[in-house]
Amino acid sequence: MRPHSEAVLLYTLFSFITVLTVALNLLVIISISHFRQLHTPTNLLLLSLGISDLLVGLLVMPVETVRFIETCWLLGDLMCAMSYIIGFTLTSASVGNMVLISIDRYVAICYPLQYPTKITRSRVEATVCLLWACSLLYNGLILKDHLSQPNRYNSCYGECLVVINYVPGAIDLIVTFISPCSIIIVLYARVFLVAVSQARAMQTRVTAVAGGSGRVGAKKSEKKAARTLGVVIMIFLMSFCPYYYPSIAGQDTSNSTSSWAIVSWMLYFNSCLNPLIYTFFYPWFRKTIKFIVTLKILEQDSTN
Repeated sequence: MRPHSEAVLLYTLFSFITVLTVALNLLVIISISHFRQLHTPTNLLLLSLGISDLLVGLLVMPVETVRFIETCWLLGDLMCAMSYIIGFTLTSASVGNMVLISIDRYVAICYPLQYPTKITRSRVEATVCLLWACSLLYNGLILKDHLSQPNRYNSCYGECLVVINYVPGAIDLIVTFISPCSIIIVLYARVFLVAVSQARAMQTRVTAVAGGSGRVGAKKSEKKAARTLGVVIMIFLMSFCPYYYPSIAGQDTSNSTSSWAIVSWMLYFNSCLNPLIYTFFYPWFRKTIKFIVTLKILEQDSTN
């Protein structure tokens, strides 16, 4: 058992992270759902990401807080099984949404003329529904042994363990980490190169008319694009690499429960950062926050 003062401190810290995660993602969901002009394909993907991250804050973080601090599972075998399937499914859905957002940005920047016909609202809605269904089905198959017999790997009362065999674990590593990571990095690298070339071409035309200040503007655009995409990629890697590193290195984590809990929380903390990364820097999001905080969304015709 942990000392009382340490437990109180940890409960306070994790509760703050949980409330912040729920609040930020709830702002995203209300903003996109309430205002009709925000019902675009891109924002529907942000809405799906916000829902998955909100559910992480509501369903996963409180359970993981108890698991980490109490060091003994108190919620029974059924909740043990459900905690893993919910956590794995929501994490997969969140990663899938980030991949879809990178594809959306890639098509928007690299093929702007074809974007309205390629990325339609109906296609995005169908893709998002398919993503959630596949996340649930995939993780159900990965954890089918655990679901059928939740306590099969427990060595004593009060444990809640799941063990994924080598082949399913290797498949999960590829599907949930290596493939999404590769897609996000490659697509955002391509987006950056195209955005920089477009900025330089535009500033060259401006320079021809206005003089030598165009190159300064191009440099600013390049730095802003690099900074934004760099933050997206670095936060993703920092959140997911510690979780999947033992699998890549072939290490056994069964005897390092506390370390495993810490890297799991780093993974879940990504759900708190996603609203800041993907929506907070949009001007429309900052405007909608003012509407929500000042309760102007309760006014008639506020959806327009």
